[in-house]
This record gives sequence, C-alpha cells and structure tokens, in this order.
Amino acid sequence: METIQILKNVVQEYAWGSFTAIPDLLGQKTISSKPQAELWIGAHPKAPSRVQINGKWESLIDLIEKNPKDILGKKAADHFNNRLPYLFKILAAEKPLSIQAHPDLLQAKNGFEKENNLNIALNAYNRSYKDKNHKPECICALTSFWALNGFRKINDIIMLMEKICPKEITKQLYDLKQNPDSHGLKTFFNFIMTVNENNLHKLVDGAITNAKKYSKDDPAYEWMIKLYNEYLVDVGIFSPILLNLVCLIPGQAMYLSPGQLHAYLKGVGIELMANSDNVVRGGLTKKHIDLKELMSIVNFNETKIKILEPAKQTDSESVYLCPAKEFVLSVINVTKQILYISKTERNVEIIICIKGNANICDPGSNFSFPIQKGTSLIIPASIEKYTIEGNATLYKASV
Repeated sequence: METIQILKNVVQEYAWGSFTAIPDLLGQKTISSKPQAELWIGAHPKAPSRVQINGKWESLIDLIEKNPKDILGKKAADHFNNRLPYLFKILAAEKPLSIQAHPDLLQAKNGFEKENNLNIALNAYNRSYKDKNHKPECICALTSFWALNGFRKINDIIMLMEKICPKEITKQLYDLKQNPDSHGLKTFFNFIMTVNENNLHKLVDGAITNAKKYSKDDPAYEWMIKLYNEYLVDVGIFSPILLNLVCLIPGQAMYLSPGQLHAYLKGVGIELMANSDNVVRGGLTKKHIDLKELMSIVNFNETKIKILEPAKQTDSESVYLCPAKEFVLSVINVTKQILYISKTERNVEIIICIKGNANICDPGSNFSFPIQKGTSLIIPASIEKYTIEGNATLYKASV
C-alpha cells in the first residue's frame, strides 16, 4: 500500500447506542433500524477496517502483515511488533454504558492466558479478556459528553452518601469515615458490590427515595435517578456518588489509564485507545460481571480529573497531550486561508472528517482525493508528505 487509502469501517450495534448519531456522521439519509454504538476504525481482529486494493476490499490487518514497515513506519513496526498500536472509534452513547475498567499489560497477559486455559471461547458470554493488550484511552467530546471517571475524594463520597444513606449501609459508611484511604474505599466498594439481592432492593429503594429529595442539590443525585429509571435495582446506581461525574463540552477530552473505573453516560465522542477490547465490568449491564477480577485491577485511589484542552502545534493542528505510548489524538482545522501540511518524519496516521469538505493531496505522486463528513483515511508512513486544504474539521490518530 503506497498511497493514501479510504477505509471502510465496521459499525458495532449495542443496546446503548444511538439510532441517528453515526448515520448522520457518515452522511446517511436514513435512520438506523438498530442502535449504532461504535464505529471502529483500525486493525482489531474483532472488526478490522478494509481497504480497496485493485478493486477488492482487503482487511487492514492483512495489508499490514504484508507490508508492516511501509504502512506503520519502521520505528512503529519494530516497537509494536508489526501491529497497528491504536484503535480509533466514534462512540455514540444514547444510554449509559456499563461501569468498567481495563487491565494493564501484565494483567491483560495473565487474564488472557487464564481464560484460554479455562477453554473460554473468545466470543463467550463470560469472556473478559479478548487479547493480551492493555487499554489506555482518550475520549474527546463531539457533543456535550457525560461520563464517570475514577473515584471521587473520599470525603465527598461520604458527604454525598450520608444524605441518601439508608440504614442498611450505616455501619459501612462509619467504617469508611474511620479509614478514609484506598483500603477503606476498597472495603466499602466491595460491600456495596456484594450485597445480596434482597438487601440490594432495600438499599436501592431507600437511596433512590432520598435521592429524589435532593436531586436539585447535586447532579450526582439526578444521575442516580436516571440510572435507576434505566436499570432499576442495579448496584451501579451508586456510581455517580462514588465516581467523579464529568461533563465535557465539545472539543474537550480526558485520559483514562488502565485500572480507572469509569462509565460513559451520554453523548457522542471520538475515542482513541490502545488496540484492545479487554473490558472487566461491574454494573449497569446485562453482560458478564466478574467482580473478583474487577477488584484485582481497579485503582482505588482518589482521582483528580484533568480536562484536556487541545494544545496548538501549528496554525491548523492542535494535540491532546496524554501519557499513552500507543497513540496521539489531534484535531485539524483547515480553512480557505489555513491549510494543513504534514510532518515529513511520521508513522502511520488515520484521519476522519467530522465536518465540512476538503482535499487531501500527496505531492509526491500527484494523488488528490476529496474528503467530506464521515470520510476516513489511512496515510501510510511511506507517504513522505501530504497536505489538506478546504474548509473542514478532522481528527487524526497517530503513534
């Protein structure tokens, strides 16, 4: 693959998805008959993008295997074992996603091998580890985007919980007050997660009755009620009190490290992550919940949320700085006065246009191609330089 190529991508249909957001982005005139949750752009075995070569659509995985250094770049190919290290997504959450965390590299390797040794099929209901990779990720809002990310300050958890606390949890809340550290929080969280079904009904009913009294005091209580209306008696309704509640405005982003307990609640965003599909769930879902595994990978320290604003690199490109080694997310804005000129030293890049129209050009081969809303492209490392001109907003994934 020696030229810039259009990608054909897979849409994942999950119950929490939107009927309109992804079709609208892709320029489709009809509403989907099923909720569309994620558009996967990349080379994950579950749903690889495809590229048209000589009139035939081929898997991006296969193309990279044939020409890893030309496509990925020598440095990226050597460092990431000839694999595309990131997975690019459009995420459209009409309903809340499950509470979840992702493993670090060692946990992923051990978890994958453990489930293989137990002969759990990769597509089995009770499979949490789909690969050996970790999954740090960055989410960037395209609309107002509500999410939960990492544990609140313990004092804030206690304050919020005391207002709605039914008698069934008084002792455990007192114990947390006496031990306001990560160990105390882990013990408190484990208690809530392991309440038997009968007591869970009492706990949830009491908490929701009280939350309705204070729903105007804090959006955490409002979200508790919303989660209850969606999931009824589910331990996950306590997550807005336990976790940091965040609302990103369009253009803002945040980073989620492995072990960070989180959930996306509502909104459309660009998601960029290490190339993995490992998810360990803990509530707000009908999918498999593995509490023992979740408790072993979650970080129970208080988390201070850092909102990522795009840092300007050139007149046309701004970057979301985060510590992941596998990926960099940036936003490109071109106008009639401002064009984008790529770096000459670069690895593989994937671009998706979310607004407007433009042209991408490879001066070396005189290749030029029109870009419109919903177009996604892969620019192999073998392309020395390319330009984008027009009037458009694009998001770029790179190594």
